[in-house]
Amino acid sequence: MVTAIATNLSSLSPPLDKPYPLFKTPSLKPFSVLPITLPKSSSALHHYNNPFKTSSKNPISEIISTYKTDPDGNSLIFDDDDKPREECGVVGIYGDPEASRLCYLALHALQHRGQEGAGIVAVNDNVLQSVTGVGLVSDVFNESKLAQLPGTMAIGHVRYSTAGSSMLKNVQPFVAGYRFGSVGVAHNGNLVNYQSLRAMLEDNGSIFNTSSDTEVVLHLIAISKARPFFLRIVEACEKLEGAYSMVFLTEDKLVAVRDPFGFRPLVMGRRSNGAVVFASETCALDLIEATYEREVLPGEVLVVDNEGIRSQCLMPHPEPKACIFEHIYFALPNSVVFGRSVYESRHAFGEILATEAPVDCDVVIAVPDSGVVAALGYAAKAGVPFQQGLIRSHYVGRTFIEPSQKIRNFGVKLKLAPVRAVLEGKRVVVVDDSIVRGTTSSKIVRLIKEAGAKEVHMRIASPPIIGSCYYGVDTPSPEELISNRMSVEEIREFIRSDSLAFLSFDSLNKLLGDESPNFCYACFSGKYPVQPRGKVKRVGDFLDDGLNGSVQNIDGGWIQGTTNQKKEEERV
Repeated sequence: MVTAIATNLSSLSPPLDKPYPLFKTPSLKPFSVLPITLPKSSSALHHYNNPFKTSSKNPISEIISTYKTDPDGNSLIFDDDDKPREECGVVGIYGDPEASRLCYLALHALQHRGQEGAGIVAVNDNVLQSVTGVGLVSDVFNESKLAQLPGTMAIGHVRYSTAGSSMLKNVQPFVAGYRFGSVGVAHNGNLVNYQSLRAMLEDNGSIFNTSSDTEVVLHLIAISKARPFFLRIVEACEKLEGAYSMVFLTEDKLVAVRDPFGFRPLVMGRRSNGAVVFASETCALDLIEATYEREVLPGEVLVVDNEGIRSQCLMPHPEPKACIFEHIYFALPNSVVFGRSVYESRHAFGEILATEAPVDCDVVIAVPDSGVVAALGYAAKAGVPFQQGLIRSHYVGRTFIEPSQKIRNFGVKLKLAPVRAVLEGKRVVVVDDSIVRGTTSSKIVRLIKEAGAKEVHMRIASPPIIGSCYYGVDTPSPEELISNRMSVEEIREFIRSDSLAFLSFDSLNKLLGDESPNFCYACFSGKYPVQPRGKVKRVGDFLDDGLNGSVQNIDGGWIQGTTNQKKEEERV
């Protein structure tokens, strides 16, 4: 069983007799300020009872056409596999003479959280200087670009968009001037009331330059009359609903803030020279040799300046609802997220699958890369060898051109190559982290069988996904989620595996123990801690991954929950 990792606090954190328990907040009253001195020194198988059993018919199947082949036939867009996609990663550094270079390295460590754009803002001589660009961190920055960003303070961002299209003007961090100076912001998350806030601001005369929900925050700060500056952030955040882990930069301050539910991760660390670092994951701290201090707490504002660090409670906040998918898929295995080792979590998911859904097999393989650790756990528990049956190519770009003579399963074959010596004549267990639309899983099963596998048994290290995410993760509409349309047996038939089992929701809760209520399971239950508003997810909003063809778009926004979702809301 995964155990919580104790958070070791230093003089950066409020003085306590013992470390924070996971998700426990310090005894701060709303708007109280704590001065902190900154040191100068350096499921079972498909025929079992499934708690997530769904209707065999899509509730709106009559008005949504089935997946069709791209009419182009030649040009395809290829992104990652059929997976939810994390929106962003953020970094903030205060008090290091090479702040922008460290920020650049930290963004490299967070590249898995966003590949569409990257940016860094640094402060030099009380001026905020920005470099942003479309593409990977290594595409955007070089020696000459980093030379344009001197100073001891910087914030950075890698982006995968869910709100705002993929264009340069939407690449963060954003920088804006207002009557008392300038402010930069980098945001990980998604604001569910973005449209209503933007409409209100536009009615009052605000002019927007981007289609990103993050720009709303800058406008709210600009119109606030609160003083000092960090109280403007507090006042702005009081109007926000949804997920936000943000870092702000002014001429003399670095500010980190996390929403009251703590949906998205944000950690604090320190380098040996005393520089303070904030990042979305601890893997970024490791690369730049910063020591992990603790989580930025749900609902907490941390202000870093030449007077030290001040901690403030943003507002009275409810029970935390950290995103469980950070441990299932998004975060790197070497990160500690929400106080838990991601590696240990995924290994335990695999062990549970081996216990609850055993099958006679000769070899265990993973769908790389996200299924590897769970597959190791499954193999260890089952006493069956783990081998690399699928080799992933890390050099496939976002676009490619298919030959005129079509190649079957072209997109999957570009990304994943089967190892016939491992698979031929074998009974194979394939461990993956999740199934979203199911189309990629079906192609992987076919690929493995074409390589000579005798049997293919799919094991999924998460419960069935039946609901869209509105808190900073790009997922399809509920109507496109295969587990919201089919039972486990129907999914097995669709992907043509010999058996199929998901990690059961009850086992996931049992593994998390007393911390289970502190996680968000909306994608598994349809029960949302913060209700989405407006037209948030529509069929076709999820970007095509290049493996599945296109889906005809339909008008409409928030669709009434299915019977399956309503049953789960009563149950969870």
